Amino acid sequence: MTATDTATPPSTSESVLRKIASGSVLLSLLSVLMAFVVGAILIAVTDPQVRETAGYFFSRPTDMLSAIWDSVWGAYSALFQGSVYNFRRPRFADGIRPLTETLTFATPLIAAGLGVALAFRVGMFNIGGRGQMLIAAACAGYVGFTFDLPPYVHLIVAILAGVVGGALWGGIAGLLRARTGTHEVIVTIMLNYVAFYLISYLLRTPGALQAPGSNNPKTPAMMDDAILPSLFGSKYSLHWGFVLVIAVTAAVWWLLERSSVGFRFRVVGENASAARVAGIKVERVYIYAMVLSGALVGLAGVAQVLGTVTTGFSADIDAGIGFDAITVALLGRSRPWGVFAAGILFGAFKAGGFAMQAAESIPIDIVLVVQSVIVLFIAAPPLVRAVFRLPEPRAKGVS
Repeated sequence: MTATDTATPPSTSESVLRKIASGSVLLSLLSVLMAFVVGAILIAVTDPQVRETAGYFFSRPTDMLSAIWDSVWGAYSALFQGSVYNFRRPRFADGIRPLTETLTFATPLIAAGLGVALAFRVGMFNIGGRGQMLIAAACAGYVGFTFDLPPYVHLIVAILAGVVGGALWGGIAGLLRARTGTHEVIVTIMLNYVAFYLISYLLRTPGALQAPGSNNPKTPAMMDDAILPSLFGSKYSLHWGFVLVIAVTAAVWWLLERSSVGFRFRVVGENASAARVAGIKVERVYIYAMVLSGALVGLAGVAQVLGTVTTGFSADIDAGIGFDAITVALLGRSRPWGVFAAGILFGAFKAGGFAMQAAESIPIDIVLVVQSVIVLFIAAPPLVRAVFRLPEPRAKGVS
């Protein structure tokens, strides 16, 4: 049997995933721009003043145009001031606080996005971010509030416990894919439910995760030695988890782009059958990829319980991060530093969305719509090329 006979073409889902993940940076930027345009239209349409001036548009059109400008400019300026810099604050230390909030929100998004992106590069869909985060949070949190360990050691052990928990939970999907051929999408989705109900049960069980003497499904607070230190002091919520995420992003970039393991990952992601013919143990790659993916997603759960929610957590600790990570990975085109930038953007959406709602009475759903439209355009590169009249990319060989 020849290599041509054995190397079958990838499935339709794998081909679509590869096209989305390998798109250009320009397409990602244009997708974000188009999403902001759609968001501006929705802001204008839902603004009461705009609707009122639309009633006499033909007699005084400038009133409606002015109302549209005021509503859109007010909303996006509030988004900026709530996520980057608040010019209304007299001191720089106070004005820069929104940026630290953005980076705080971005920390778990980047970590989880890296995990999803790594699986994408191997041609796998890790939809189990929620479950992996919950298991990791439970493992890290249990170490954080139960064991009395020396300073620094306590924090390191808690972080490692969470990362290992996420890795093991993700590894289940990789093992089943490698041994039985079960599709990881089904497995990871089901494992989300298993993790949620398991953690919910443990949170209601005295002696497990539930705080002693409490009837609420919530854990005790983390011990001081197990909390990620604040990066710029107690005035800001940003913690050292963001620095850890930067280091992890660099490590994932090196793994995927410079190491032999990363080369195997990329080859399997391009065509698993051809990789198998070339002597790569594809099944082993699947296991390694899902273990690493689960570990990275688990780091997001660790950042939550040891950095952001240190007073005790409940079963909603993931806060939708597990699913938002899929969007972050897609926007970042499954490239580590692209995921890093996309995570900061979505962190800005989360931080600035509340400010936009409070300052301009803009529904927070508008931000969610913008995020959803970004996904729509990311998944439809031909549409973006058609709108901006971009040429079709030239065919290139497998890297």
